[in-house]
Amino acid sequence: MIIINNFDEYKLLEGTLVGASSWHRIDQNQINLFADATLDHQWIHTDEKKATEESPYHSTIAHGYLTLSLIPYLWKQIAEVRNISMEINYGIENLRFGQPVKANDEVSLEATIKTVNNLKGTVKVVVGAKLIIKNQIKPVYTGDVVFLYHFL
Repeated sequence: MIIINNFDEYKLLEGTLVGASSWHRIDQNQINLFADATLDHQWIHTDEKKATEESPYHSTIAHGYLTLSLIPYLWKQIAEVRNISMEINYGIENLRFGQPVKANDEVSLEATIKTVNNLKGTVKVVVGAKLIIKNQIKPVYTGDVVFLYHFL
């Protein structure tokens, strides 16, 4: 894990692949809980029997938004940003989904610091995010995650 204490330390990381998270297994229980939270119970996510028989993936798959919602959790395994009064998830740009995550796949986030800018006291950081599945080449998604930080 990398530790970032201030704007200058962040700026030095611009253009750097800073690391990858540990592997996280997305199981059927997590998929079902996400379906309950978002009211999205489409059978491709929640009906294991039907998905095995009728889906082209022969398995249920995680919601795309479930995989995106893991970004803050996985990012905190890669970097610890200290001396901040606030951190804001500002957005995701240039997002492209590449493949679905089947139930029980293990995923990891790879992060590259693309840009770091000080906007009158608010530090805007764009992190290139790539979610990968263990033992597969094609990413689940790629995109630029935008964080805003207020350092002390």
